[in-house]
Amino acid sequence: MTVPKPVTLGVLALQGAFREHITYFKSVIQQSEEKYSSYSINIIAVRTKEELENCDALVIPGGESSSMSYIAERTNLLPHLYDFVSDESKSIWGTCAGLIFLAKEIKNAVENQTCLGGLDIQVSRNAFGRQVDSFEQNLDFSGFIPGCDNFPTVFIRAPVVTKILENEELGGSASDKVVRSKNHYVNKAPVEVLYKLHNYDGEKNELIVAVRQGRILGTSFHPELSDDNRFHQWFIDEFVL
Repeated sequence: MTVPKPVTLGVLALQGAFREHITYFKSVIQQSEEKYSSYSINIIAVRTKEELENCDALVIPGGESSSMSYIAERTNLLPHLYDFVSDESKSIWGTCAGLIFLAKEIKNAVENQTCLGGLDIQVSRNAFGRQVDSFEQNLDFSGFIPGCDNFPTVFIRAPVVTKILENEELGGSASDKVVRSKNHYVNKAPVEVLYKLHNYDGEKNELIVAVRQGRILGTSFHPELSDDNRFHQWFIDEFVL
């Protein structure tokens, strides 16, 4: 009898919608027990260094990116998150605030805000406006997730990717109004733009709301707040297993 391979998927539980992510991942596993029968997948909340060290993959949820970074620093988890991001054997997904936390640079950051530097991108916080400007929109992700069309996305004070950082920019200093990660990790994979939001608010614009750089994924929106777990299943299939 084959022993299932143990896999631990953690959700950073310092602040934000971590419970929703855990619920969605568990629902994916329950719905596809036969598909994942070769694995013993454990979903855990991560608050400590020890819990983080047990993880094969990590999800950083939506919430408040500045609060998340403050708590990580205050609890001394930040250097261990730097190490996790720098470990090529680990996979990571950040949603909304998690995307901001994973970025190399943050535009319009608040005082003393930090970021993990796993994605060679610059992000702008609250790019769509305040809480009252939050919105939902069905989007077609079938270009990178087979069969994932008409996906209900939720944007709440969401960031956008304002720049893909080139090699020469990574070596220089950030501008006065931009915070750069103190993590010196170099992600050698290219940044892939997975999705651009077109014609938002009637304007002829293209806003980058989903990117991938090798084993690290970032989305501006909250799949964990939709009523659809296809994005979570894709993360397990594509990044974790």
